[in-house]
Amino acid sequence: MKRHGHLWLPVTDFANLWQAARQAQRGKRFRDNVLPFNFNLEAELLQLQSELINRTYQPGAYKTFHIVEPKRRMISAAPYRDRVVHHALCNVIAPLFEQTFIADSYANRTGFGSHRALRKFIGYARSRRYVLQCDISKYFASIDHERLKGMLRHKLKCPDTLWLIDTIIDASNAQETVHHYFAGDDLFTPSARRRGLPIGNLTSQFFANVYLNGFDHFVKEQLKAEHYVRYVDDFALFSDDHEFLRQARPAIESALADVRLQIHPIKSQLFETRCGASFLGFRILPHQIRLKSASLRRARRRLRHYQTLYRHRALALRQLTESIRSWLAHLAHGDTWQLRLRVFAPLVFATN
Repeated sequence: MKRHGHLWLPVTDFANLWQAARQAQRGKRFRDNVLPFNFNLEAELLQLQSELINRTYQPGAYKTFHIVEPKRRMISAAPYRDRVVHHALCNVIAPLFEQTFIADSYANRTGFGSHRALRKFIGYARSRRYVLQCDISKYFASIDHERLKGMLRHKLKCPDTLWLIDTIIDASNAQETVHHYFAGDDLFTPSARRRGLPIGNLTSQFFANVYLNGFDHFVKEQLKAEHYVRYVDDFALFSDDHEFLRQARPAIESALADVRLQIHPIKSQLFETRCGASFLGFRILPHQIRLKSASLRRARRRLRHYQTLYRHRALALRQLTESIRSWLAHLAHGDTWQLRLRVFAPLVFATN
């Protein structure tokens, strides 16, 4: 595998930092943590550039909060200037890794979003008899820092860029505690190894794809799984051969153990596709695609929140329209015409 060097000048180039600032502020221009930075944008970027070039840059403290749906998770928000650095780094290194990713992994990739993943999943679910659907247990909290750094070094050899990557990884705040043991571990191994990436960072999302890239190739090239879809930590193998999928599960568990990951023992199941499989908020049945109840509840709450914001003029009409159109586009992937009528018919958006 070719290793890439001489990346530091592109990473720290002022034009790249300027572009990164534009990317980081998308949809967030008027937030309190963005406005002061943008008020002195050129000076802030020059200061950031100087810190990077002189290796004096240090990430700031994360702000954390919890969400409870679709499952309880801790979200970590990095300071805005750090998010600029994340974009600047990914602008340069992400294309180098993109060419190594398989076509069946989705999320946080241009052209490989949730809707494309859903269409692929639906196609397989309706053309194959069985599915082995798996969920990686506590994925972001389980990512091993040493293993991740090694994977990145297989592709990158620029010392300065690797210093920045290590700085970002090492600055990760404490994540959910994970007690997974693997072959060769002693009682204290899990607590001795640094693990966990903050959900919410662009770099974390990118690193998460890098971390499972070798596993993706294992599934496609060694297991010879023709029909495979992965979206972050949720993946599925489809086949008409039940025995193939039954034997695939222990091989998958072994391959994931090599990178210190485990599949969820309950959420990971082998079953007939005619029974219906859930993916990205939808329930895919042979002749119908339903929106899951939990997804509908979240959507109703979000719409009520939009009503409140719009009533108090905290949400512009353009932003409201874009948000609703985006949600309607998502719903259109299922058999939801009547549902859309029921949800939107009683809604009224008015200002005070």
